[in-house]
Amino acid sequence: MANIAEGFDSRSNSEFIQFLYYALRSASELQSHFYVALDQSYLTESKFREIYEQTGKAKSMIFRFTDYLRTHEKP
Repeated sequence: MANIAEGFDSRSNSEFIQFLYYALRSASELQSHFYVALDQSYLTESKFREIYEQTGKAKSMIFRFTDYLRTHEKP
């Protein structure tokens, strides 16, 4: 979320999209940490699936937002 907030004041959509890509990579990193937490028994399998799926949905929304920004340039 911090990556998105940081990019919000970008001068162009292409610059903002760069920050959105950072957010996507951060979400992927978070998903990898979920695997570690599962392996260490910090998470149950059901909780792992739930939060992994939620992160996947967030990544999907970010992807769709980048597509929107590519087709709607700032005035």
